[in-house]
Amino acid sequence: MTTTRFAPSPTGYIHVGNLRTALFNYMIARKSGGTFILRIDDTDPERSKQIYVDAIQEDLEWLGLTWDRMERQSERLDRYAEAADQLRANGRFYEAFETPTELDLKRKKQLNMGKPPVYDRAALALSDDQKTALRAERGGHWRFLLNQSRIEWPDGILGDISIDAASVSDPVLIRGDGQVLYTLASVVDDTEMGVTHVVRGSDHVTNTATQIQMIEALGGTVPQFAHHSLLTGPQGEALSKRLGVLALRDLREQGVEPMALLSLMARLGSSDPVEVRSDLQELIDGFELDHFGSAPTKFDEKDLFPLTARVLSAKPLAAVADHIKAAGVPDHLAEQFWTVARENITTTADLAGWWTVLSEGAEPLVADEDAAFVAEALALLPDGPYDAGSWKAWTDAVKAATGRKGKGLFMPLRKALTGRERGPEMADFMALMQARPKAS
Repeated sequence: MTTTRFAPSPTGYIHVGNLRTALFNYMIARKSGGTFILRIDDTDPERSKQIYVDAIQEDLEWLGLTWDRMERQSERLDRYAEAADQLRANGRFYEAFETPTELDLKRKKQLNMGKPPVYDRAALALSDDQKTALRAERGGHWRFLLNQSRIEWPDGILGDISIDAASVSDPVLIRGDGQVLYTLASVVDDTEMGVTHVVRGSDHVTNTATQIQMIEALGGTVPQFAHHSLLTGPQGEALSKRLGVLALRDLREQGVEPMALLSLMARLGSSDPVEVRSDLQELIDGFELDHFGSAPTKFDEKDLFPLTARVLSAKPLAAVADHIKAAGVPDHLAEQFWTVARENITTTADLAGWWTVLSEGAEPLVADEDAAFVAEALALLPDGPYDAGSWKAWTDAVKAATGRKGKGLFMPLRKALTGRERGPEMADFMALMQARPKAS
């Protein structure tokens, strides 16, 4: 059975980059009737916060990305300790003592000599007495001993990958302070939780190479890996400095609809066009991982707003009734108001503006050359209440009095009544007007 996972670190709010990974893994699991695991990577006690664990769950629930079970790595430290012991027993785990400064000096020296900055495995030459002496003055960290052969796998997006392990440093799996690092925890969890498919960003390709050897060393089954492209800004710039403002909860605050965000993220970077879908199942049915490419993928949050407008326009009254009520619309006018507003809002926050125009009157938008015409037309506007025939009756009267017709007649009157150049059908709008426009 297919099992996938999303493993965020609770050190901040999840953003659009995280969402791409979560959504791909979710859709793979759901399309095959498999299991989707939410796994909290909280082995760092200093940076991991419960507030972010709660926020991760809230954001996924807002999007409808439900998980079958949740795991916390902080509750599995004993399993990582056992795996470390197994690696030691197999001769694949060794203690090293270089400080960050010493390692940095080694890297600089290698680069100056034109060599790749790969750890030189000096710790393997230490005698027991030397190790004992070093332990007395500093904490030792633990590295996985790579077999320096080629590591190959068929990547679900990038195609066949081959990495020479000799060009990669033996990864540190346990820090000097005893903290288990992501690489070890992830491998143990993927192995023991039966994860069959791992989709993540292309910045993890080298991690995947080392993890394949670790999985094999622990006797596990290597999952199918796929690495999606990284998101950039609309001009190809790095998103890293802006991810803080692209948190899912910030997009939610701006009024972005869940299906607008999901519809974009489920197709962005693929050969399939972005199309607004009505529900997650439609996205899942059309999802094909091999349709995605390796090129950096441009993301512009501005694209979310026309998609949000389309999502909202398709909603029934019941789905937006609370927003309409909050805008101040009386219940008996809610359905009529939604007919007027639904095609003319970008987010639900725009509902209040339309109701203000209808209930209190608009500030007329009048060009200088139309001022006399609009004044004459408004003098012909009767007091309400208005109905579906009021717009035609009024414009016929204005046409007869002024001789204007076509756009020269209708556009200035639209702008006078709504204070806007675009909007709903004026017959529908006028039937809902509760007040005359304000004096220009």
